[in-house]
Amino acid sequence: MEKIETLEAALKRIAELESENEKLREELEYYKNRKMSGRQKHNAKWMAIYNDFVAGYESGMTMAEIANRNNVSKRTIYRYKAYYDKITKTEH
Repeated sequence: MEKIETLEAALKRIAELESENEKLREELEYYKNRKMSGRQKHNAKWMAIYNDFVAGYESGMTMAEIANRNNVSKRTIYRYKAYYDKITKTEH
């Protein structure tokens, strides 16, 4: 970095840095507001469906019935079952 000798050079550099900061703030705001893609694991919606899965599974419902009741795929229900089996295995 070069040494700034004059007031004009310093003011010019300050303006450049302020411009750069503004661009970085805009980029940061973009990343803060962007929607994360993919499956969101263990958020409120996930937990609500999982809890309903546990209640249905323990009461003897089929996987298809639980999937239809929660409007999700059977694959999703089998993911819940795998998670349920993992949790119950570690508890015993």
